[in-house]
Amino acid sequence: MANRAYVRFWTRNDSVDPRRERLFEQFERLLETVPLSAARPGFSSLVIRAVNFSEIPLAEHDLRGANASAADVMALARELSDDDTACEVGAYWDLWGRDADEGIWKLAPEPLLLTCHGPTYDDGVAAESGDFLADLGFEHFFTGHAGLLGSHGARSAPADPVEAEFLALMLHEEHLHEYYERTRENIQTLLKWVRAAEQSLPIERYQLWSEGEENFEARLDEILAVR
Repeated sequence: MANRAYVRFWTRNDSVDPRRERLFEQFERLLETVPLSAARPGFSSLVIRAVNFSEIPLAEHDLRGANASAADVMALARELSDDDTACEVGAYWDLWGRDADEGIWKLAPEPLLLTCHGPTYDDGVAAESGDFLADLGFEHFFTGHAGLLGSHGARSAPADPVEAEFLALMLHEEHLHEYYERTRENIQTLLKWVRAAEQSLPIERYQLWSEGEENFEARLDEILAVR
């Protein structure tokens, strides 16, 4: 199974509003900063969970085709949300990926999932996982395959034959150069969004991390630095 990448956000409490109301207001502001896909605009889904992830959702909304805004989503979320609930909002953003069948790079919609953790949801999981958690999609959109991108080059020979074929293709300088450029554009899309969130919200701290990298943020910096 392919590794995934995430960003966690923790916010400061700079107001006298109750924590839940402040959190929902900030989550709406975070949603407003999301670089939604040009081809699939609007938010695509909303799931509201109570207590923890193992419980049956309180509500599920399919918003595809509705061109739902951040305000639309939060209007639905507030109907059932409480301190012990989590709101999961689905969307799409545009990332570069290589179409293996056509042999070309395409800017295409990729899923993005944003979660707002209520203060007491899942025994206060927000302390560890962030007030807001964004599942960014597959890690390789930002790091490439098999450690190919970066100052050290490929770190391992992939067992998957499709990935091995891709790695062999990248031995050609012109293909590797385009791979770097498209991956850097994805990284810049991510970092631009994080900066926009920092400007819109009272972010106390954030963390970029992934399932396959010991230090995901350092890996991104490494790829951006190679020319």
